[in-house]
Amino acid sequence: MIKTNFSKVFPLENAPLVHCITNEVTCETLANALLYVGAKPIMASDTREFKELFQQTDSLLLNLGHLSEERQKSLLAASKLAKKLQKPTVIDLVGYGVSQVRDQVGRWLVAERPTVVKGNISELRNFCGLPSYARGVDGSVLDQSETAIEELSEAMQKLTATYPNTIFLATGSQDIIVDQKRIWCLKNGVPALDRFTGTGDIVGALIAALLGSGVSAADAAVMAVSYFNLCGEQAGDLIGLAAFRQETLNQLSILMEKNWWTAVKGWEKQWT
Repeated sequence: MIKTNFSKVFPLENAPLVHCITNEVTCETLANALLYVGAKPIMASDTREFKELFQQTDSLLLNLGHLSEERQKSLLAASKLAKKLQKPTVIDLVGYGVSQVRDQVGRWLVAERPTVVKGNISELRNFCGLPSYARGVDGSVLDQSETAIEELSEAMQKLTATYPNTIFLATGSQDIIVDQKRIWCLKNGVPALDRFTGTGDIVGALIAALLGSGVSAADAAVMAVSYFNLCGEQAGDLIGLAAFRQETLNQLSILMEKNWWTAVKGWEKQWT
């Protein structure tokens, strides 16, 4: 049973301003997704703006996708300033495990003690030092057996000893969320969500928006994952992928009008 109070969280009536440093591939998609749920995006990576920008924004999303030397400087500068100013921050470990450079940047970002660290199951396995079958930025089905998920869940729990104020989220066929005391396993979604780019990025943006509106870290992660997966379920996965993508995004602004939380599947429990 999920104890989170989902009702009436969307649309976000206080219109949080979410600062996103993300990859160009999904930049427009993220900006629109935030607008669809009542948040306001600003895509800004020029460090010269940060001092003034951080006085206005409500939360921060840092995405490792499309890494470059210049992007690295922006990500690290933003993460340090967010820690100093206690700005709610989501780190999306896109492609963690692809290269030593990307892994090092990811570790530096997590070392700043962000509010939420997310990635797909394969990325989190790599971050936890577990073996993974993934290639590139996509998760591997071979990393998502019940045994592999249980192994990852235990490894993620151990991370919370080092990062006690950080929520860890691994997305996949089942979505795993852990903090120091609890674990959540969410089971909504359809397979087609793995077949268009940016789905994980959107979830990260939704989490950041919820954090910016004052929702707690654990509730923000559970709500964002559940809502987006249910948007995919409403779109259905028996239509062409281009139509599926469009309808999933469309549902971001529609599903909130229904009692969508009654369809959330999964459980939460205390660590033993």
